[in-house]
Amino acid sequence: MFKVISLLAKRGDLSKAELIAYYEAQHAPLIRKLFPWIVDYRRNFIDLTGCIFGPKATPLDFDVVTEIWFADRAGYDRMLAEHAKPGVGDAIAKDESNFMDSSRTRFFIVDEKGT
Repeated sequence: MFKVISLLAKRGDLSKAELIAYYEAQHAPLIRKLFPWIVDYRRNFIDLTGCIFGPKATPLDFDVVTEIWFADRAGYDRMLAEHAKPGVGDAIAKDESNFMDSSRTRFFIVDEKGT
C-alpha cells in the first residue's frame, strides 16, 4: 500500500461542526467520485481534549489529518495526473473554498510502518 497524509485547516469563519458536516457530506464524496481507485480515505478531526504537548511544541495550525491509501505508487501518480487536469483540479479547488483555508494545506507521502 502507498499512503499520503494531508494536514488541512478549516476556514476561520466555520465551526468544527460545520467543517465536519461539509467535509463528510460534500467533499469526501467528491474525492471518492473523482478518484475511485483510492483504496482507503480517512478524515481525522482534531480534538484537543486531553492532548499532550511538549514544552517547546508550537500550537497546531490544522484541523484535520486526512489519510489516503492507494494500492501502489502508480495509483498515487494517477491521482496527481487527474488532479492536474483543469476540470478536476478546478472542481476540487472550488469545493475546498467552501470549507478550507487551502493556503495552509500540506500534502505529503509517508512511509507507514506497523507492528
